[in-house]
Amino acid sequence: MKAIVQGKYGSPEQVMKLQDIDKPVIKDDEVLIKVHSASLHIGDWVIARGVPYFMRMIFGLRKPKERILGQDIAGTVEAVGKKVKQFQLGDQVFGWCKGAFAEYACAGEDNLVLKPANISFEQAAAVGVSAFTALQALRDQGEVQPGQQVLINGASGGVGTFAVQIAKALGAEVTGVCSTRNVSLVQSIGADHVIDYTKNNFTQGEQRYDFLLDLVGNHSLSDCRHVLTPKGTLLPSYGAHSSGRWIGAMGSMTKAFLLSLVIRQQRRPFVATQNKEDLATLREFLEADKVTPVTDRSYSLSETPAALAYLGEGHARGKVVITVVTSSKT
Repeated sequence: MKAIVQGKYGSPEQVMKLQDIDKPVIKDDEVLIKVHSASLHIGDWVIARGVPYFMRMIFGLRKPKERILGQDIAGTVEAVGKKVKQFQLGDQVFGWCKGAFAEYACAGEDNLVLKPANISFEQAAAVGVSAFTALQALRDQGEVQPGQQVLINGASGGVGTFAVQIAKALGAEVTGVCSTRNVSLVQSIGADHVIDYTKNNFTQGEQRYDFLLDLVGNHSLSDCRHVLTPKGTLLPSYGAHSSGRWIGAMGSMTKAFLLSLVIRQQRRPFVATQNKEDLATLREFLEADKVTPVTDRSYSLSETPAALAYLGEGHARGKVVITVVTSSKT
């Protein structure tokens, strides 16, 4: 099979190559997926480059431990392990795995759910880490309730487009912050109000919010807290594009964590966790048309390095998708 293979850290277009390798062999509790689509998230870009350097303590000091990157996946079940009970050959599924940037990938049975018929493989693959982050930030960290005022700073990005829709699904009144070119996009996915940050500074407005999800970090934490209601909370969740080759955003996130210990209105930064229950919740949102993944650009498997380079520029509208098998909703 063909896969995008990386043998060292560096610019994706320099260190990632399309190669022919052996098809993976599944374990008894795994499913072999014929990959139709995969999507990128900013963590893929970080791992490919190995920057900030402290991340190499996790992903490999001199070179990546995993030669094939990619987690977010959608495709068709090609084979099942003898202990697998939930899926059969031909099932259309989505979820997460290791090595999604390939024609075939293995995933644990509990990493997958059936793809709703009303979305394409490309849209299903776009769910992944970004949607988990948005769901857990709003529902678990923010404890968003119907009727609350929620502001999403960075509403047009991969996490932001999910956050706007999930906040609406939870019953909140949502304000999205984005650039001029993305105002109509954020309106189209359900935001009740949109602030163009090139024209207005949301930290200087009169509106107060019950929950502020900051995905950008372009304002100080104190300025962000200024727009909260007395019982409102701020959750900073940003940093992949922060400067600093050694620790990157760790300095900013450490500061946010320490402040969360003494300031009631600030929640500590968190790392989203992928799990079967939340994947099922996201599937319900998709099937009910409460959430529709927003995709920016689609690239072929061989163009994965270019797709990662584009994502790394930080201006993607929604998700960037790799299309391995051309398809629509089937």
